[in-house]
Amino acid sequence: MNLLSIDFATICNSIIDLLGFDPKQPLMFSSGLFWGIFIVFIPIFALLRKRKLMMTLFVIAFSLFFFFKSSGWFFLLLVFTAVLDWFIAHRIAQAQSKGARKALLWLSIVCSLGILAYFKYANFFMVNFTALVGGNFQPLDILLPVGISFYTFRTISYVVDVYKGKMQPVDSFIDYLFFLSFFPCLVAGPIVRARDFMPQLQDLKPVTRNMVYAGLWLVLIGVIKKAVVADYIALYNNIVFDNPGGYSGVELLMAILGYTMQIYCDFSGYSDMAIGLGAIMGFDLGINFDFPYRSLNVTEFWRRWHISLSFWLRDYLYIPLGGNRKGKVRQYFNLMTTMLLGGLWHGAAWTFVIWGFGHGLGLCVHKLFMTPLKQVKNGPIATFVSWLLTFAFVAALWVFFRADSFDTACQMLSGVFTKFDPAYFPVFFDRRLTWCIMMVIIFALHFVPKSVYKRMQQWFIDSFWIFKLLIFMAVVQLVIEFASADVQPFLYAQF
Repeated sequence: MNLLSIDFATICNSIIDLLGFDPKQPLMFSSGLFWGIFIVFIPIFALLRKRKLMMTLFVIAFSLFFFFKSSGWFFLLLVFTAVLDWFIAHRIAQAQSKGARKALLWLSIVCSLGILAYFKYANFFMVNFTALVGGNFQPLDILLPVGISFYTFRTISYVVDVYKGKMQPVDSFIDYLFFLSFFPCLVAGPIVRARDFMPQLQDLKPVTRNMVYAGLWLVLIGVIKKAVVADYIALYNNIVFDNPGGYSGVELLMAILGYTMQIYCDFSGYSDMAIGLGAIMGFDLGINFDFPYRSLNVTEFWRRWHISLSFWLRDYLYIPLGGNRKGKVRQYFNLMTTMLLGGLWHGAAWTFVIWGFGHGLGLCVHKLFMTPLKQVKNGPIATFVSWLLTFAFVAALWVFFRADSFDTACQMLSGVFTKFDPAYFPVFFDRRLTWCIMMVIIFALHFVPKSVYKRMQQWFIDSFWIFKLLIFMAVVQLVIEFASADVQPFLYAQF
């Protein structure tokens, strides 16, 4: 009897631990726990999908549980934001005067950004303010809720679109909470807009075989990018960035190139998984990455990198500031302001501000010389030089994005030139052969024509189930072979 009691108590404790929040082990797409829960979730979702209300409530419950497992009780902030903005959007639509509509709009924006500012920037601003006035400020113990930046941008775009008449306010609060909490894009985007997402929810179409297998293909690709490539090459990158003074110029250069590929594989891998999960459930979340390292200039890079954020900044910040409608000087000011704020959005540190400033400057320089550049013949040499300059510029700025301080970033960049010795290359390749092979493969795959990827995806969709199973098992085996001791968090989940 005692043994049975002990076993029952142990089982209960295990279930409580499973359902509880552990800040050291947040729930992520790359964890086995998530996929175990998702395997239970998806058949229930399929059974309920034709019953819209039940399906909606079920997905909301799962999404809020997912957020709870990622950030604890901070999921209540999302619910509060959803209630507030759903109510304000309706009041905006009903208001008769332009002044009342604008006041309600700013009330929503101030509330949303105020919550974000407290959790993300309170310590940053207070530390810098007290440094200026000579005070002694002890940073507050503030835990940043996972995904707060992403759902804040989504709810702002909804209220602004209602204000501008681009969409009607969502009638059902349940539907709006479904949109804002939808777990595939909750933690790190994509920043899907309500005017694109809500029609899909309000007019549910059957989930086709092609959608499910196309989604599964994206999930598998995303898992390889994140759990195999990004996590593996990060092991070396982290060592060098933690102590740049102890490495040669060649090792510093390889770490910079490594992080350039790491952040792409990490974030695009997450996006692939998120978009794939959405497709499996019958929702189109758009595209978030389009081979950004193919870009021939900085403007093109921002049309290919984190597309949902780039277009959000364009539509809700750059264009409202005046865009390119008020002369060149004002356009450059608007570009710099947009990218500075975009850099600060990524993190409360001066290194992110420098990263944003660098990209803003790069965009301004490209705009300034766009006319003479168009007169250059588009031959293979010009194309290669344009690509190389763009890639080197982007990679150099990633150093500030990754470094924990301005000094660290400067050590990384200056060390490449002051401590560079080509004789280190053979030694490096010999000692880190697997790392180098992986880097070369990922880099080369960036330049494979997109038509090839489309054909591969279609082959996967059309293949027999046994081939799909074998591919799935191969991906699982790859993850096991390259897995580190702990599941590594997504880089963009911290933004």
